Amino acid sequence: MRATTAFNRMLAIPGAWVASVTFTPEGIVVGLRPRFRRLSCPHCGWSTAARQDTSVRRWRHLDAGACKIWLKCEIRRLACRRCGKVVTEAVPWARHGARFSRDFEDVVAWLAQRVDKTTVARLLRCSWEAVRGIVERIVAEHIDDARLDQLYRIGVDEIAFRTGHRYLTVVADHDAHGAIVWAAEGKNAATLAAFYDELGADRAARLEAVSLDMGGAYAKATREHAGQARQCIDPFHVVKLCNDALDATRRWAWNNARDVGMHQGAKWIKRTRWALLKDPSRLKASQRDVLDQLRRARSVLYRAWQIKEALRDLYKLDDPLLARAHLHAWLAWACRSRIPAIVKLSRTIRTHHEGIIAAVELGLSNSKLEGLNSKIRLINHRGYGHHTAAALIAMLYLCAGGITIQLPTET
Repeated sequence: MRATTAFNRMLAIPGAWVASVTFTPEGIVVGLRPRFRRLSCPHCGWSTAARQDTSVRRWRHLDAGACKIWLKCEIRRLACRRCGKVVTEAVPWARHGARFSRDFEDVVAWLAQRVDKTTVARLLRCSWEAVRGIVERIVAEHIDDARLDQLYRIGVDEIAFRTGHRYLTVVADHDAHGAIVWAAEGKNAATLAAFYDELGADRAARLEAVSLDMGGAYAKATREHAGQARQCIDPFHVVKLCNDALDATRRWAWNNARDVGMHQGAKWIKRTRWALLKDPSRLKASQRDVLDQLRRARSVLYRAWQIKEALRDLYKLDDPLLARAHLHAWLAWACRSRIPAIVKLSRTIRTHHEGIIAAVELGLSNSKLEGLNSKIRLINHRGYGHHTAAALIAMLYLCAGGITIQLPTET
């Protein structure tokens, strides 16, 4: 069997056949001859038989064992009438502007979804910058404006990705298992407004609900661009705020005990933290004993704990329509508690009353986004940080944007 025939069958290059095979010190150079005569624009698809000039180009292909494989072909340029400029023709075995074959780039992207870029670079014997460029190229190919067409319920959250208060704003689709549909650097109203501008007035008018935190920036942008959507305050942030109030009450009680000389009592109060903050279903026997002692002593900490659990019960109601009455009763109890941190908490909850009720009635939370934040931190950490927000955003789209990479061996 001739070498060209063997490589034709082994590589199966789309749109070309192997014309020559050359063994060189840097690897195997496979010369290709296109099966098509007409030239196609890589941007708009317009085709013509006329060409401007030609040049020889090489693309890195998947290795054959320990040998690198390079594809070499004469490539032409055309004057596209639609685009109004001279461009290099599109070839089916490589993406426009790339110096790697599609098969090579697909394998790189598939690996990048699972391991860090340094590992990919060492495994496939290419540079770290090449991996970054491949990721950005494949994301640009898969992420288009159509991903924003079917948005009805979205979640918005921010995450720190670098020191120095560097944040990303992340928008996820609740109806697509929390897939990321948009991300940008920043966490203010202007950042989210940029998302609504890209979404457009028609698609923004179709939004039914937006889950977000208690910050005013995202709420302001949502009111201005999607005023009809119900703003849902994420339960995670509500419960976290309540836990913070309970912990502040514990410190308040500890300071009071120290001020009156009850040093042993203050020391014991200090050890009640986890018994007060943990989910009751996950308490150890010793922590249950702590709560029982607080109950028998009629401690202010036990009363604060009861108020905290009553707020958590809001999200466990069998009938969401009871949420408004439940929250109204909780607010009355909390504001009359005479516990400074709890009274302050009740004022905050009252301010965001409608958003909390909407989250319960619609069953929306940013729990998927909070889990997504852990994944984002892992992606950022396994890359040992990213030099730019754009590089991290490309990785987020690749790993959490619903992109499926099909390997060359798959059909």
